[in-house]
Amino acid sequence: MTNYAGLQTLIGGPDTAGRAIPVLIDVWLTDYSARGGSTDIVETTASNFSYLFDVGLGRLIAAWGMSQGKHLGARDKARMAGHPLGGSAGYHRGHAIPHTLGGPTDINLVPQLGSVNVGPFRQLEREAVATPGALYFTYWLYPPGNSQKPISVEHGLLAPGKRLRVLTHPN
Repeated sequence: MTNYAGLQTLIGGPDTAGRAIPVLIDVWLTDYSARGGSTDIVETTASNFSYLFDVGLGRLIAAWGMSQGKHLGARDKARMAGHPLGGSAGYHRGHAIPHTLGGPTDINLVPQLGSVNVGPFRQLEREAVATPGALYFTYWLYPPGNSQKPISVEHGLLAPGKRLRVLTHPN
């Protein structure tokens, strides 16, 4: 698991998430670089969430944003269906930021094991939806080379006044 120790010192003060985000970005970029990722990385936003994307390898590195509570908008099923699956049988077009938080399609979709997407991944997603003001994030880890299919994902929740939670799931 990636080293999130630096975030523990930020918990408890005002604007915890605002101070945590630059630390998270540094942690992810340092780890990603050490794993051999490209250096052609951009930060962008979509639907009030932020993303680190490796343009050179065409893959999502991380996604994060603040929970605004439950998103009630309809899922764009046609747009999702047109997105490449990117994995073998058993994979979904998983949302890096869940649809229930307002996560869009396109950059937000990652090949994710269906058993993880509709299983253990949901626990923290539901907590994020139920905790407006919490920072929710995902960090996608890839095998050496240029694969667009992650080998695991770390997702976390930093809620005001609570301990940082980061869970890791194989992919």
